[in-house]
Amino acid sequence: MNFKTITPDETLSLFAKTILVFEKDDANASTVLPFFADGYPGIIYQQTQNGLSVSPHNKRMPALFLYGQTIQPVELLMDGPYKLIIIQLYPFVLKSLLGINPKDLNDDCFDLTLLTQFKTSDVVLQLKNAKDINKQIEIITLFLSTTFQRKKESIDYKIRQAIHFIITHHGKLPIKEIRKKLNVPERTFERRFIAQAGLSPKQFSKIIRFKLSLNQLTEKEYGKLTDIVFENGFADQSHFIRTFKNYTGNTPRKFLQRLNKPSQ
Repeated sequence: MNFKTITPDETLSLFAKTILVFEKDDANASTVLPFFADGYPGIIYQQTQNGLSVSPHNKRMPALFLYGQTIQPVELLMDGPYKLIIIQLYPFVLKSLLGINPKDLNDDCFDLTLLTQFKTSDVVLQLKNAKDINKQIEIITLFLSTTFQRKKESIDYKIRQAIHFIITHHGKLPIKEIRKKLNVPERTFERRFIAQAGLSPKQFSKIIRFKLSLNQLTEKEYGKLTDIVFENGFADQSHFIRTFKNYTGNTPRKFLQRLNKPSQ
């Protein structure tokens, strides 16, 4: 499998964190791509020979679809060659720019061609006719940046700033301190954050901490599990293991065993 990350250009960087590209040319391959909570909803464009399914929901996905916050672990299942382009969006995009209630999309997906006001069916046709990935990314970037720029005045900028604080401080900045920085009352802040992100600020912070710890564990940045635990603000090792299991379905030890298991 070929994998690369691309930094969105300036027109898209206000709304999107990263563009991810996955490719495989093997006609005989059966591919399972696991996805875990990371705090970002996103858009996926998929070109597959035999279609793409999402497990455990057993849903066959269209060519261009939107996914919400991933809380429970999911897997993308494909047979044969495939190409995936994934645009990780900042959480406020769903509500402010697409008019979708983000809570309705937690652990779920949405066919973007159903948003007829954005002419997404035309975009899908352009993507299918494009000759290479660079052209496809250019098409998606133009579509999203044009769509979002027209509606950016509807962004809740205080919640966008709160999300930025949580991400840049790796989920360790106390929510009370964020509220004080933004001068927003507690109940108002909680309500507005859930409306924009689909999660409470506390849950979003926990997911950001989890994702960083997952990266550190898989990339073997730390020699001891306790170093990861305290680096990411978990109260103790038991708390970390419970959180890790909630988001991956496995303890850290079992997760690493499965990750390092040789392919059959």
